[in-house]
Amino acid sequence: MRQITCPAYGPPETLEVEEVPTPSPTPGQVLVRHRAWGINHVDMLMCAGGYQLKPDLPFTPGGEAAGDVIALGEGVEGITVGDRVMISGRYGLFAEVAAVDRAGIQPLPTAFDYAQGAAFKSVYMTAWNALNHGAHLRPGEVLLVHGAAGGVGLAAVHIGRMMGAIVIGTAGSDAKLDVVKAEGADHVINYTDGFKDQVKALTGGRGADVIYDPVGGAVAEESFKAMNYGCRILYIGFTGGPPVQIRSNLLLIKGASAIGFRAGEIGRRIPGLNERTMHDLIALAEAGRLRPHISHRTAWPDVAAAMAPIQNRTVIGKSVMEIP
Repeated sequence: MRQITCPAYGPPETLEVEEVPTPSPTPGQVLVRHRAWGINHVDMLMCAGGYQLKPDLPFTPGGEAAGDVIALGEGVEGITVGDRVMISGRYGLFAEVAAVDRAGIQPLPTAFDYAQGAAFKSVYMTAWNALNHGAHLRPGEVLLVHGAAGGVGLAAVHIGRMMGAIVIGTAGSDAKLDVVKAEGADHVINYTDGFKDQVKALTGGRGADVIYDPVGGAVAEESFKAMNYGCRILYIGFTGGPPVQIRSNLLLIKGASAIGFRAGEIGRRIPGLNERTMHDLIALAEAGRLRPHISHRTAWPDVAAAMAPIQNRTVIGKSVMEIP
């Protein structure tokens, strides 16, 4: 089988495709033949050596995929050969076949194709857990979603609306904002020339109750001026700039909270949380209430081409590699 290997830290062009033996499942594992792979910003960071988790070189990147179960290890229950499934892990999934621990596998929603399954789990789990368990978003509150055209941003728009919030989505182009609006945001703002005045105008001068920020940099800096009293700022990542200095005087004056949020970490620290979250998310997908937006579909195994829309900031929702 073929797999993608990161032989040295560097840009996507550094990655290689190599032939390796097909693995066999050990006890508790499931063998899955992949049909699609989700591309995430963290995959590029890990391959560049810029992520906090640095696997020993060489390694196979990839934290999200979807495919068909082809074999079961001893002791595996609740799944059968032929099932269509979604798979997640910290890395190791950019391969045609992978042996995955049973806990990392969920059923593919019946209305999803493989690409949608590969684009679903990480972004919706992040948004769901962040808004429910990080910010404790309440119905009627104003949710300001930065980078709303990205994967985790669009997921937050969907989840925020479902939770009864008034959603304001920001992005850096009008074309992206057209999609954000069509995906359910109540209001959209092009943050290229700033956004605080527009947020204040849309909220009667109050500002946002919850700010969901996967962008960082100047966007995160200006967010301090767009807070309502009691605002909770969620820091999801830094795709558009460096971390900002948190000024405690602004938090004090506004009675605000700054919350760092990593979906994988909270799932590891609260037993059963991710399982409960995925149960709820899959039920919503089956009911037709959640569906990921995919702007770029690239044929396997051209991972550099699949990562390019994330690098050049043209991706809307998710970029996916797939076997047509």
